[in-house]
Amino acid sequence: MNIPKIELNNVKKSFGEKHVLSGIDLDVGTGESMVIIGGSGTGKSVTLKCILGLIHPDSGSIKIDGNEVTNLESRGRDELMGKFGMLFQGGALFDSMKVWENVAFGLIQGKKMDRDSAHAIAIEKLKQVGLTAQTGDLFPAELSGGMQKRVSLARAIATHPEIIFFDEPTTGLDPIMADVINNLIVDCVKDLGATALTITHDMASARKIADHVAMIHEGRIIWTGPVGELYDSGNSYVEQFIHGRADGPITKHANFRA
Repeated sequence: MNIPKIELNNVKKSFGEKHVLSGIDLDVGTGESMVIIGGSGTGKSVTLKCILGLIHPDSGSIKIDGNEVTNLESRGRDELMGKFGMLFQGGALFDSMKVWENVAFGLIQGKKMDRDSAHAIAIEKLKQVGLTAQTGDLFPAELSGGMQKRVSLARAIATHPEIIFFDEPTTGLDPIMADVINNLIVDCVKDLGATALTITHDMASARKIADHVAMIHEGRIIWTGPVGELYDSGNSYVEQFIHGRADGPITKHANFRA
């Protein structure tokens, strides 16, 4: 029996009286690209933050490689974080650092690598995402939005992580640049042999980068399956979401008004 790379069982999280996660169950296999879709406020980001350890779930189990991680001490948490790479929604680049220093941040700060070695790897990763070595000497503010996303992707893969998290990777990009980023994500994840977990509401992105898709609604996974079955799911909530329809069970139950 293969142990999932990421395994969530009945994960719950509330903030006061607001129940955000109502029992998340999700398995992500080693080397698999899983995309979580769902509307705003349905629990996608909170799920991701619980896995990363940025938020502690109220109850339930989260396992990485079969090991429970919800109650790790600081040393164990640091070791776990060494397995992760992350592309944040807004890029989250450090404005005061040159591009190459941003890419090399995890190598220098996390792995204590010397700056010369880290610089060489950073330039290699920049080239991997289609940027020149000269780009490394610029500051983030000197780059376009698409170039900043590429730098963020280069940073996410620089430490050769086992698991990469992508938080709305195409937000703010035009359709062409979004597709460029999607292709780079597919290639980079494949080259690393990494496991990928992405949250997005961009259906073009989901179709391009996913092996499997899970839909979250009101804090629960209501459907999961291979990406090829997404448009033939037989689930009315999934159907409404992926086609962007105003009428359907999601808006009906939320009492939306035009």
